Amino acid sequence: MMIRKRAKYHLGQVVRHKKHPFRGVVFDVDPQFSNTDEWYEAIPEDSRPQKEQPFYHLLAENDQSYYVAYVSEQNLVADYSGEPVDHPDIPDLFGPFQDGQYPLQFQLN
Repeated sequence: MMIRKRAKYHLGQVVRHKKHPFRGVVFDVDPQFSNTDEWYEAIPEDSRPQKEQPFYHLLAENDQSYYVAYVSEQNLVADYSGEPVDHPDIPDLFGPFQDGQYPLQFQLN
């Protein structure tokens, strides 16, 4: 049986992690977990998210660096700070920050 759930966040939306001090821009969404078992098993068991939920690919930043993050929906909240994310890869995918989000720079198939 396939579980159907709509993603809560959309491409170009700025989100932040509930537990860790980083925020990012959604650039892809998997309807359910689609990473390696090694990646999943590396998460401490007491904080390991369920696989049957949307997972988001983020252009992420924290105080120290820029990176790509893969985060479950249960661990994200919308970021309403109105502050842009400074990840250097954002211009490759999105237009200029406006109204609290990034418009897609290209047409998706």
